[in-house]
Amino acid sequence: MANKELEKVYEPKSVEDRWYQVWEREGYFHASVPSEKPSYSIVIPPPNITGVLHMGHALNNTLQDILVRWKRMSGYNVLWMPGTDHAGIATQNVVERQLAAEGKDRFELGREAFIERVWQWKGESGGQIIGQLKRLGASCDWERERFTMDAGLSKAVREVFVRLYDEKLIYRDNRLINWCPRCHTALSDIEVEHEDKAGNLWHLRYPVVGTDEYLVVATTRPETMLGDTAVAVNPADERYSHLVGKKVLLPLVNREIPVIADDYVDMEFGTGVVKITPAHDFNDFEMGVRHNLDRINVFDESGVVNAAGKQYEGMDRFAARKQVVADLEAQDLLEKIQDHALSVGGCYRCKTVVEPYMSLQWYVKVGPLAERALAAVKDGKTKIVPAQWENTYYDWMENIRDWCISRQIWWGHRIPAWYCDHCGHITVAKEDPSTCAGCGSDEIRQETDVLDTWFSSALWPFSTLGWPEKTPELAAFYPTSCLITGFDILFFWVARMMMMGLHFMDEVPFTDVYIHALVRDAQGQKMSKSKGNVIDPLTVIDAYGTDAFRFTLAAFAAQGRDVKLAEERIAGYRNFANKIWNASRFAMMNLEGFDPAGIELSQLKLSNADRWILFRLNEVARTVEEGLTSYKFNEAASDLYRFTWSEFCDWYIELAKDDLYKGDADRQASAKYVLWLVLENLLRLLHPFMPFITEEIWQALPALPGRADSIMVAEFPTPRAAWAEFAGAAAEMELVMDVIKGIRNIRGEMEVAPSKQIAAILDCGSAESLALLKRNEVYVMSLARLSDLAIGQGIERPAEASLQVAGDVEIIVPLKGLVNVEEEEKRLNKEIAKIDKDIEFLSKKLENPSFIDRAPAEVVEKEREKIADFTNKKRLLEENLVKIQRLK
Repeated sequence: MANKELEKVYEPKSVEDRWYQVWEREGYFHASVPSEKPSYSIVIPPPNITGVLHMGHALNNTLQDILVRWKRMSGYNVLWMPGTDHAGIATQNVVERQLAAEGKDRFELGREAFIERVWQWKGESGGQIIGQLKRLGASCDWERERFTMDAGLSKAVREVFVRLYDEKLIYRDNRLINWCPRCHTALSDIEVEHEDKAGNLWHLRYPVVGTDEYLVVATTRPETMLGDTAVAVNPADERYSHLVGKKVLLPLVNREIPVIADDYVDMEFGTGVVKITPAHDFNDFEMGVRHNLDRINVFDESGVVNAAGKQYEGMDRFAARKQVVADLEAQDLLEKIQDHALSVGGCYRCKTVVEPYMSLQWYVKVGPLAERALAAVKDGKTKIVPAQWENTYYDWMENIRDWCISRQIWWGHRIPAWYCDHCGHITVAKEDPSTCAGCGSDEIRQETDVLDTWFSSALWPFSTLGWPEKTPELAAFYPTSCLITGFDILFFWVARMMMMGLHFMDEVPFTDVYIHALVRDAQGQKMSKSKGNVIDPLTVIDAYGTDAFRFTLAAFAAQGRDVKLAEERIAGYRNFANKIWNASRFAMMNLEGFDPAGIELSQLKLSNADRWILFRLNEVARTVEEGLTSYKFNEAASDLYRFTWSEFCDWYIELAKDDLYKGDADRQASAKYVLWLVLENLLRLLHPFMPFITEEIWQALPALPGRADSIMVAEFPTPRAAWAEFAGAAAEMELVMDVIKGIRNIRGEMEVAPSKQIAAILDCGSAESLALLKRNEVYVMSLARLSDLAIGQGIERPAEASLQVAGDVEIIVPLKGLVNVEEEEKRLNKEIAKIDKDIEFLSKKLENPSFIDRAPAEVVEKEREKIADFTNKKRLLEENLVKIQRLK
């Protein structure tokens, strides 16, 4: 029996809050260990504890939630492992800003007190994104929530570091890294945000020693010339071959440096001569290694010129640039300055321009790890979807560089290495040592650097499951089933998880990786605060409800295509939620006193409409399963939308009304059961996409004995062989519906009021279609609003009629008496006159040479398309006018 009546209007907020609390309280999100069910697991890409929910998070987590709800309903023991990332630099910056507002800094507090302050901030303000994910409906196993710096994960980090060090895969080296002069730390490539900016190309004259010649070098960073240790030309460049091996005098500092030949030099760029500064450019560093050049660092940690910069010592790097250029110009050593676009790297947190900087850092030797990670994808152990990302993955893994894992900040996993002041030995250990492993001295001090945030994130799929302990969770859920993530961290996170998972677990961390695209604005522009085109997920959830928002994201999540999002689209899917609600209210009103218990579908007297809707429901169950299995979320959502709105609401409910209101007892019983059966199955199909509204309606539906307590743990519908056998009846019904559509089209063309009943003639091309339409005459009469219907073959037709075709059936609607001839003639003439004016205006515009010459090609083409559309519309109106005039 029905549990309750649905409210007249669906109010998302109260429904969402109430049901989420129930789901959490009842433990529906919790994975059981051990379990007889097959395992399905996903680890959440851990959001930063400083983060707030943005569109990328919303898309990513909606898609994950769709999968885990679907699998949970499909009989799997599902673990969706949640957690947050400590986000080293980002979090340290937040707390440092707080301290600055109090007139303090971290050095004043000292390391221990500062770290305590960060933990305090995390406890009070960090991780608000978790509550926001809950608003999104995320059904994570919150009882197992992890944090990258909790005790278990910290133990895993130590274990991995020590093992890799013992295997000679972690080492220290003095080389070039990305350096933030403000944060005073090394940065990974992903922590550097590149932005195209206008810049310059300075052409500088370097005197060739012992000659009157100059070599003109082109550079975008004249200040780094203070650290030049060579100039280079291409060995194939005949212009400079006679100078290779000679020396030039480095201007301003008057140091002799060699002219070298290297294939890296582009003969077409600038003058074909480049200055080589190994300590301040990544490509120059590699060239310096090849040619055994000195590395002269001319900046300190703050980007200020040091003593190696001679007379420029103490100047900021950008102030030094201006002075160097001025001094070169004064000595007639500046040949010219050209405009030149640059890609400038900035720190992802403070936006300071990043400096390539020589520094002693810790590295992971990734070559051996990358080989296995590369082979795992090539061998199909891990599948990347869409497949085009596999080539990107291959390219990166085949050209991978060793990974700089040390960061010069305080918040993070402190590197477990201790330096001996007595013998210089480095002790690396899982537990804090009290003495040097080399000489036994107690004069040891721990490395002050912490590990790159991505180091702990790389262990996420197994560290969150309890590794290095052999936990039941690890046995049950590793390798995980699927990872859903954005393409921007394919290399920096996904690839590193692959390397670490294979090395420490001897298995890939996930069998599938689904790479989703970006969420952009309606015009395809990247969302940014500066453009003012950011859509806040929480704002649209408040305005339209979570279900409408989630369904919108799924509906536009086509593989390989960015999601173009506009609020109007979310509003459209709010209408879809309302359509489901109203259709359910209609069903409830017709299911009063209805009890599905004991009813067998096979014993019912089904109509063609009943068979058709069950066949279509069966097909949708099949295509949704296929869509989710292949990560085609948009196709699954599109099929559900079309079935729900067009087939169930617009057609079946209308088709069933005659049986519900006018049918005999048998027909009423069948229509009620099928109405209940289809709605109940449809709600379960929709649940992974729209969890809240489906639970609210499903709980109100009449229930079979022993039904699950929540739709969350009810069975996901799968295709039924018996319903597939309704294909013939469904095909019959499709023709009936095409006929009804044809009559409705004529009504629309002639602007006949929906309430007005009309007459129609159906001239059938075969005995089969004749018999079929006779059997379904009641549907045509009712849904096409006919006062009279003639069905036959070779049937006589009136001289003036409107004609449509459906299959081998000609649909004829007599026009006599259908419309007010005089009024319709006036209306049509008025519309034709208006179109003539529009065509005349556009034609003059297109005949104007200044418009054609100045307007963009696409604008001109759009105007031409408008003329074509107007011309076509005018032709149709004129045809209708001729028909009307014949009726006089």
